[in-house]
Amino acid sequence: MDNPDDSFEAKLQDAIANPKNMGEMPDADSIGTVGSADCGDMLRMFLKFTDKDGKKVIDRASFQSFGCQTAIAIASMATEMLKGKSISDAQKLSAEDMTTDLGPLPPVKIHCGQMVEGALRSALNEEEKDHHSNPVDTNTLASSLVTPSPKGGKIKINITQPENTP
Repeated sequence: MDNPDDSFEAKLQDAIANPKNMGEMPDADSIGTVGSADCGDMLRMFLKFTDKDGKKVIDRASFQSFGCQTAIAIASMATEMLKGKSISDAQKLSAEDMTTDLGPLPPVKIHCGQMVEGALRSALNEEEKDHHSNPVDTNTLASSLVTPSPKGGKIKINITQPENTP
């Protein structure tokens, strides 16, 4: 019999209770957003790059999420996985790669991994287009739930930590 601590639900609950790298990154070099306010699932990924041995690598990654807790857990794990990766290595990551630590996702949650992959790809594409521009100034954004991004109509999501239930 499987150890209950190794179950998808146990791993998911731990990742939700202890998310890493959640929140806006004011000095982000690139921001990618996926989802729609109409359906309720949205995710934004922030990337900060550095030069390591003459190669541009991801120094930090963070995220904001509105919607599914599974997406929060996957984004948390993905932001940890991205540290130190080159842009080309990060571009090769799939949703399945980013959900490995959780194990196979139930069919109704596969879209959560795809959202995280989409936000990453959006941020990486934005970086390729703007690789000579200044970092995004997210301090100029209003503090509402959904506000336009300075990068062409994307969406900013403000989230709150999930409450612990007894």
